[in-house]
Amino acid sequence: MAKRDYYEVLGIAKGASPEEIKKAYRQKAKELHPDRNASNPDAEAQFKEANEAYDTLKDDQKRAAYDRFGHAAFEGGGMGGMGGHPGGGDFASAFSDVFEDLFGDFMGRGGGGAGARSRAQRGSDLRYNLRVTLEEAYQGVQKTINVPASVTCAACSGSGAEGGAEPVTCPTCSGMGKVRAQQGFFTVERTCPTCGGMGQIVKNPCRVCGGAGRVEKDRALSVNIPAGVETGTRIRLAGEGEAGLRGGPPGDLYIFLEVREHPIFQRDGMTLYCRVPLSIITAALGGEIEVPTIDGGRSKVKVPSGSQTGRQMRLRSKGMPALRGGGSGDMLIELAVETPVNLTARQKELLQEFAKISEENNNNPEGQTFFSKVKNFWEGMKG
Repeated sequence: MAKRDYYEVLGIAKGASPEEIKKAYRQKAKELHPDRNASNPDAEAQFKEANEAYDTLKDDQKRAAYDRFGHAAFEGGGMGGMGGHPGGGDFASAFSDVFEDLFGDFMGRGGGGAGARSRAQRGSDLRYNLRVTLEEAYQGVQKTINVPASVTCAACSGSGAEGGAEPVTCPTCSGMGKVRAQQGFFTVERTCPTCGGMGQIVKNPCRVCGGAGRVEKDRALSVNIPAGVETGTRIRLAGEGEAGLRGGPPGDLYIFLEVREHPIFQRDGMTLYCRVPLSIITAALGGEIEVPTIDGGRSKVKVPSGSQTGRQMRLRSKGMPALRGGGSGDMLIELAVETPVNLTARQKELLQEFAKISEENNNNPEGQTFFSKVKNFWEGMKG
């Protein structure tokens, strides 16, 4: 039976790019894989046909020969130096190629070949939780923190080998970091047990770090906390994480900030709240009070006569600054009228006299309005 055209098998044009060939092949391989087509007796043959077509078209030299001579380019021992007939029975090797193309990205393949495989591993990122006061968040501050982390071993300069010698290629996997084993129809790939997937081994491990290329050590770092930070703000220090394994690049350090609660001020974004107790006399007669501000200063606030608990007054630009500039928020003063306690006999006498006069002069309009509503409510319930 005559073989079908390889381009037809993959469903692509003759001038298709390598990316288009690979994409078409992946789709065909997924569609025709025998494990997905148990009820189709032709699936295995079609799968082999697609793999044979891809094996030829993905190779520039084989593709050029095929474009010129067709299938005849591989008949009668032709292209011997290029591996012979693309479908010459080495299906296990072909399936390994399918497996790598389909699942390589999920298995962490770096790009193919020992030359493309990284010989070192990047260090882990670190997290450090830092608490600051509200005053520090307002002004900005520079903090020194001690971070326990892995640092590059000075004895071996991070190579992991005694005297700083370079690691050698692993003899088991030839630097690939993985080994293949034939198990019937399939080729199984696993991490090299000799080098642990590194592709290299250290013949004489460093006595200081044990071949890891890094050691545990506390580091003192200076951190600049900008003005305006709040709980949840994250600061990234590039390259200040754990040292890489065997000379790999270091990770990053992420500092997560938490702003402590303040005994006087409460914060909501850029707005500050300050609850100020007020004597019943000042609330009734009005007056002037002095309130603190977050910058350590003082501001005088005029209280109107007849002020009630919960009344708010705004101090412009006395709140928290914006994190990246752009002005400051406001501070809201909330009044809390305070009821006097531990009264003397004379004070009680005066208050009773004041209460009697207040009833006659309607000095408590809010209370009278409320109890009038209550009276109407009770009468309505009786009706």
